[in-house]
Amino acid sequence: MIRWIRRQLGFDPPNQCATRTIYVSNHFPRFSHFVYQKFPDNRIISSKYTIWNFIPKNLFEQFRRIANFYFLVIFLVQLMIDTPTSPYTSGLPLFFVITVTAIKQGYEDWLRHKADNEVNNTPVYVVRSGGLVQTRSQNIRVGDIVRIEKDQTFPADLVLLSTDRENGTCYVTTASLDGETNLKTHRAVPEIAKLQTVVQLDTLRAVINCHQPEPDLYRFIGRITMNGKPDDIMRPLGPENLLLRGASLKNTKEVYDLRGLEFLQQRSNISYYWSMNTFLIVFLEILVVEAIISTILKYVWWYEPLYNERTVQEKNSSRILTIISDFLAFMVLYNYIIPISLYVTVEMQKFLGSFFIMWDLDLYHEASDQRAQVNTSDLNEELGQVEYVFTDKTGTLTENEMKFRECSINGVKYKYINGSLVPEGVTGEFGDRHTFTDEEKMFLKAISICHTVHISDLEETLRHSLRHVIADLSKVQYYAASPDEKALVEAARKIGVTFAGSNDDDVLLNSFGKIERYKLLDVLEFDADRRRMSVIVETPQGDMIMFTKGADSSILPLAKSGEVALMSAHVDEFAIKGLRTLCVACKYLSEYQYQEIKSRLFAARTSLHDREEQEADVFNFIEKDLHLLGISGVEDKLQDKVPETIEALKLAGIKVWVLTGDKQETAISVSLSSGHFHRTMNILELTNQKSDIECAEQLLTLDRRIKQDHVIQHGLVVDGASLSIALREHEELFMKISKNCNAVLCCRMAPLQKAKVVRLLKTSPDKPITLAIGDGANDVSMILEANIGIGIMGKEGRQAVRNSDYAIARFRFLAKLLFVHGHFYYIRISHLVQYFFYKNVCFITPQFLYQFFCLFSQQTLYDGAYLTLYNISFTSLPILMYSLFEQDVHPRILQCKPALYKEISRNEVLSLKKFLYWTLLGFFHSFVFFFGSYLLWGETISTMGNGQLSGGWSFGFLVFTVMLLTVTLKLGIDTHYWTWINHFVTWGSIIFYFAFSLLYGAVIWPFLQSQDIYCVFIQLLSSASIWLGIIVLIVACLMPDVLRKVFWRHTRPTLAQKSQLTEANSGITCMESICCYSNGETACSPLRRILDQVMGKCNSLRVNRSWSDLDPFYTNDTSILTLSSMDGPSHASGV
Repeated sequence: MIRWIRRQLGFDPPNQCATRTIYVSNHFPRFSHFVYQKFPDNRIISSKYTIWNFIPKNLFEQFRRIANFYFLVIFLVQLMIDTPTSPYTSGLPLFFVITVTAIKQGYEDWLRHKADNEVNNTPVYVVRSGGLVQTRSQNIRVGDIVRIEKDQTFPADLVLLSTDRENGTCYVTTASLDGETNLKTHRAVPEIAKLQTVVQLDTLRAVINCHQPEPDLYRFIGRITMNGKPDDIMRPLGPENLLLRGASLKNTKEVYDLRGLEFLQQRSNISYYWSMNTFLIVFLEILVVEAIISTILKYVWWYEPLYNERTVQEKNSSRILTIISDFLAFMVLYNYIIPISLYVTVEMQKFLGSFFIMWDLDLYHEASDQRAQVNTSDLNEELGQVEYVFTDKTGTLTENEMKFRECSINGVKYKYINGSLVPEGVTGEFGDRHTFTDEEKMFLKAISICHTVHISDLEETLRHSLRHVIADLSKVQYYAASPDEKALVEAARKIGVTFAGSNDDDVLLNSFGKIERYKLLDVLEFDADRRRMSVIVETPQGDMIMFTKGADSSILPLAKSGEVALMSAHVDEFAIKGLRTLCVACKYLSEYQYQEIKSRLFAARTSLHDREEQEADVFNFIEKDLHLLGISGVEDKLQDKVPETIEALKLAGIKVWVLTGDKQETAISVSLSSGHFHRTMNILELTNQKSDIECAEQLLTLDRRIKQDHVIQHGLVVDGASLSIALREHEELFMKISKNCNAVLCCRMAPLQKAKVVRLLKTSPDKPITLAIGDGANDVSMILEANIGIGIMGKEGRQAVRNSDYAIARFRFLAKLLFVHGHFYYIRISHLVQYFFYKNVCFITPQFLYQFFCLFSQQTLYDGAYLTLYNISFTSLPILMYSLFEQDVHPRILQCKPALYKEISRNEVLSLKKFLYWTLLGFFHSFVFFFGSYLLWGETISTMGNGQLSGGWSFGFLVFTVMLLTVTLKLGIDTHYWTWINHFVTWGSIIFYFAFSLLYGAVIWPFLQSQDIYCVFIQLLSSASIWLGIIVLIVACLMPDVLRKVFWRHTRPTLAQKSQLTEANSGITCMESICCYSNGETACSPLRRILDQVMGKCNSLRVNRSWSDLDPFYTNDTSILTLSSMDGPSHASGV
């Protein structure tokens, strides 16, 4: 028990050493110095709470919020001292908010518990005591041998021991992990793969040594020693031997695996949380100031009547303690100025609002049957504040559908036409030739052997081994993790060299009708650092040869023979055409060289320490002195409407940076075709820099050119190597130049360099909101680094999608995500927050003013029930529905007018100026409520129109009624888009208030200690003069704000106000409740027209508005509309 407690507290973690030792089938050694290692069980725990810690842990997390903690302190103060209001007035709203949040979080956690139990109780078979035993997934122990059948999901991270195939291979799909639907080949250690029965496996005595679990799913370093003796067989274990939890077995009857480790599958998400704490602190300061003023004035104006005899306790009490008690009492009296339900309302708005993104059919891609995903709802409003977009090129701007177009073999350029290689300059049909040169054959064989492509599982089931060749190879379906490799293999098949399958020992080719079997000796896997891969094979003639394929920057420097200079020029030519290039090379090996390579590879692969570094050294030793065979050129066309989307982003004031790993010429070509660069732009280059001095001189030159040519637009091109030098010593100058450029293109970028560039912009003094979008695993780092990360559901797996905040199927959907959803969410949340503070100022300021008329005796103006229900019942639903459905401008107009996005940038709507306006408006309305009611009431207790005497509670009811109606109607005036839900909650809240007040005051409730307002509300509403006074006060409050809106719309209308007209038949519909204008009407319209608008007499039948040629509007395309900057004079009538 003590050990368990220590482990829960982190003092006794289960794993202490850097490596772990696993005994197969848990056959432990019997020598005395053996130390048993403790491993976690196999349970999945994704839940946050348990039944024991839910209440304390959830309460701790909720009271970390300023507003919740503040109300807890106020509630405790009410319990400890004599305060003017009941503790229930603070306790019940706090309890309501805490309970609603706890129920929401508890329900979400219950769903996670339910999912965990479903996985943990999955039945599995394990090998124990020489037989198969059925158990639950959660009971699998480290060291158990597990049997997995076809289509079954792996219940743990397993090491492959054997399969039903003689070569020990199996096929796995990892779609649930990274979204890749293609089959991946995994293989067992050859010596153990022969053990295919339960009895044979139970006799296996082996020990596995490996690293402790790591967050990287695709990194595994280990080795297995059979029989556990030093002189026995040792083999390396890597990712190809590992079967990840959640993956599924395909095209294999059954496999036996060993549970060895647990990967720490972390889903990171760097989110920019917009905070309301600043506004809360301002209102806390206002609260403290009001309490201090009230306390001071109480003792300045205080006098004690002669008939008021104090008790002994009052006479003996400390004056300081009395002042502190009075101060706390005033704090309690005014505490409702802090909106307690703000947090829970914002959470509900973000959570419910995120569904509108997922339900948006304009963000649905029919071809791939994919709709938008929302992985976090905390950033919805940040979509309306983006200033920089960092985008990948391949798969993000392009389709990632590769088409083999051209190649260069031995210095001769060829075009790929109708399945044939046609030399450049040759016209006519060239596809019937039957002879190929040795160089051409070697190039085609190289691209058919050096790859990770495999044929589909359907074709694999048609044969038991490579001895059986599929009859019709033209129907073979290829699967590959890289679209480039698949395009090359398919092109080679059409030309005449067909890849017919492979296993651990052989690669089978059909070379122009002749079957050739190549013995597979070794594979040097591709990695991002080397940017190449190699395959060592033995030809049918007995020669050993290594084929190498990779990026030109990683192959050309290693090439010592072949037409290197000529083909280097061809690389640049292909890149200018926008083609993706790969260089193919080979190297013949002698028996002695191969044996040396084999021994060095074995030593590196069996090392548990620094394995990657040792393997990299061996790979660099092998892959040198290459013979350059040729270069391939593959086309990757742009996605639909990429140029329109980038142009729209620019018109919205968003700067677009393209970060790609492609070579410079290819990247520039795609930038020009996509509209990222345009032909009239002055292209500046910071490339091929070798030293700090050279880089500094180039940066200074670029800075001078920008200052001299400040009129024209500039584009900057940077390569990865030069970027590293520039950021080393000249970071500030580089950032200055970059920000002065209209577009930036970074090529030859490594994944970490992408993240570093994003971090530089994000942490610059301006603190701009950054957005990164990509589709591949190499984009994950910049997606996590940016304020907002968006994953493209492309063909390079789902790692980018899993690590993103939002996921869309196409780049063009970014326009609507930002211009429409981002605009709406930002406007809604801004209005929600400011309205919350406004209505609470209106609520509590009359309470403060009332103290001047009761000698600061801390008498409350409102009944306790209304103090409790104001925020959680009377005014909560209208603003919540507003924040979900409000549309100040029609969505189609937002898309075709990107300049509208610029108008809300830099937090314009939620600025300090706007916040102060709402706060002062609240104070103004409060003064009108209170003093208007006071003037209506008179200085003494008066008789109302119905003959009833009025009193203090009647005065409080009058103020509360005017206030509630005013703040509700104020929200109605600000609403541009009315739905039946808005009508229901707006008028329903008012009706509920009157119904509750009538019921609450009409019955003597037995559970209430006192009921001072019995029949007060009924008597108040029975007076016609009171009704008239309520109407007058509401109009007096709202009319100045209405006139202000009318005045500013006439004199200085914003772009949004100019765009608040939308088509409706032959005329328009007015999206505002006031201020519609007909076509051609100027700001100097007659006063009668203004009064008509104020009174709601806007006749839409008289209004006609046609879109001019300069302001196109296409309703048949809701994804990207024709753009207009709206920078010049508007063709719409002033609104």
